[in-house]
Amino acid sequence: MVSAAKVCGTADESPSVKRLRLRVADKDFSFKAGQWIDFFIPGVSVVGGFSICSSPRLLEQERMIELAVKYANHPPALWIHNQCTLDSEVAVRVGGEFFFDPQPADASRNLVLIAGGVGINPLLSILRHAADLHRERAHRGSGYEMGTIKLFYSAQNTSELLFKKNILDLVNEFPEKIACSLHVTKQTAQISADLKPYIMEGRITEKEIRDHISQETLFYICGPPPMTDFFSKQLENSHVPKEHICFEKWW
Repeated sequence: MVSAAKVCGTADESPSVKRLRLRVADKDFSFKAGQWIDFFIPGVSVVGGFSICSSPRLLEQERMIELAVKYANHPPALWIHNQCTLDSEVAVRVGGEFFFDPQPADASRNLVLIAGGVGINPLLSILRHAADLHRERAHRGSGYEMGTIKLFYSAQNTSELLFKKNILDLVNEFPEKIACSLHVTKQTAQISADLKPYIMEGRITEKEIRDHISQETLFYICGPPPMTDFFSKQLENSHVPKEHICFEKWW
């Protein structure tokens, strides 16, 4: 199902990534945390494919979804960075089997989210959805019971770590439930004091991930294909059931 959408906000999330907020008025349009959209642009023959980084709750409450698109020579990305304006009209269609959509009676699960670069997008959607589930259960005393969530996120430097404030706000809101480890591989500038407690220099290590393996834990991985291949293979070698390892690898 293709739905009309209108651009209602843009912002630079990093030197190379533009954040886009779209209004989708169609009440039949919905998505699960972690899914992506086909992105149709008038006059551009190539269809874009971008992960949604907002939570399903934002769509339910405000009919909004958010994307974060890295600059590239791909025509849809070029359009977003160079031609997209407020009130630009596009169309979207949801797809993908990479999602976290627990039902109220499902068993409680811990989540380990492993992101590289713009691979944070679907994992931020999942993180935000998990936070919404926490809030809902705290408010109503019923609904799905989330376990703990640990985000491992790697980029070249802190300026390329997307959504830092959003992530740390959730860590601070749910200190018993949500934790993060932010990795930088080519940092040269000084790291700000507010970020420093969460920053690790160097790549995410196999041992860090292995320390979080349990029967109740689901692993979601999204990043450059070599990274995704490495961690999914390591988890399999550590006898994590295949159905507990989810990864997105489409760029």
